[in-house]
Amino acid sequence: MTDTRARTIAFFPEAAYGPALNSVGIAQALTRRGEKAVFLSDPGFVEVYRGYGFETYPVNLSEPMPPEQMAKFWEDFINGHIPNFYKSPYDQLENYVKDCWAAIVDSARYAQRDLPGVLTQVRPDLICVDNVILFPAIKQHGVPWVRIVSCSENEIEDPAIPPHLSGCAADDHECHARFRARFSEVIRALHGQFNAFLVSQGERPYPLGQFFETSPYLNLLLYPEPVAFKRSVPLPPERFQYLEGCVREEAPYTVPRFPARGEAPLVYLSFGSLGAGDVGLLKRLIAALGRLPYRALVNVGAYKDQYSDLPANVVIDSWFPQPSLIPQVDVVIHHGGNNSFTECLLFGKPAIIMPFAWDGHDNATRVQETGHGFKLSRADWTEAELAARLDECLHDAAMRARLAATSAHMRAQDGPAKAAHLLVGLLNSTARIG
Repeated sequence: MTDTRARTIAFFPEAAYGPALNSVGIAQALTRRGEKAVFLSDPGFVEVYRGYGFETYPVNLSEPMPPEQMAKFWEDFINGHIPNFYKSPYDQLENYVKDCWAAIVDSARYAQRDLPGVLTQVRPDLICVDNVILFPAIKQHGVPWVRIVSCSENEIEDPAIPPHLSGCAADDHECHARFRARFSEVIRALHGQFNAFLVSQGERPYPLGQFFETSPYLNLLLYPEPVAFKRSVPLPPERFQYLEGCVREEAPYTVPRFPARGEAPLVYLSFGSLGAGDVGLLKRLIAALGRLPYRALVNVGAYKDQYSDLPANVVIDSWFPQPSLIPQVDVVIHHGGNNSFTECLLFGKPAIIMPFAWDGHDNATRVQETGHGFKLSRADWTEAELAARLDECLHDAAMRARLAATSAHMRAQDGPAKAAHLLVGLLNSTARIG
């Protein structure tokens, strides 16, 4: 009997808004092509995908707890590390980065309880995983699987480019070596535990420092090629494709009226849902923006009740639909998350990146060394420095031209449509082989 069911592409993103929303963009494009996209999700993110209309299956990545308790756990985890966010990437290795990898390894081990059964229930024809660690059940399920890299492209290592999370400049090879050595030292014991888990699941252990592998089928990098690193070994295009960003569709957004400076340039400030916990820094930035000749929209996440007596040229909210908002602003100040990084490039908007962790350090360095914006330290910035960078973002003709060229390149590629085309092509080719 012929199987006439619709082909199902299952997305399994990391439980973070960056990977989640990038996968939503690809899933939307697949749906327009008549394919069925579903999500496998940490329970805390199930409603995110359902909110976009997608069928979603929970996969526990830790001991089950009520959603509000899980949200509080991660809020406390991030807020407890705020002092570390003012340290260099190197000095974050032994605290924030080590703690993150411990949680990530735990999630991979725990997921093995639920994931095989969920995959059997879903019966996917193709699995897309956006994470930094291997889930053996994905690799072993018997259908093609695709790795999506929604963080900085240096998550795929190359000896000639900066190591992931380092924030090193592209040509600072001394920084590269120092960071790699310290990362290996800090992560050694944890990596040994993960390798023991891999062996227990019938997988080969990884070299020190490696927690994932590239897919033998297809790997999709969200990074735009105009800011890509120069690798010593180019990634073969038959297995690696740059998506040039992957921005989801959102409902339209109307910029509110401001009581003051109604026609001034518009600045958007956001450190993401996790970075919003640094209320002290956001308050200091709001006060500075209140004295500068701009309007500002500020994402304060779940901490809106902690703000009062706002300047008349500043409006705050708990969330903004960035793909609808960023095209309407003049400058973006953000934390370097890959969504914000690629959205600014897609829409041709200069960015001031004040990184606090993870690949925000890499993107902050990259935005400045490629001439698409500036890196600004969150630890020791001054109001005069902020004012100067904002002015340059608005009036540097070379930067504006470079942003326009990068935006045109990315728009011509249409990342979500490109991803959908590649995934459908993989489905078709493996069906023919099968």
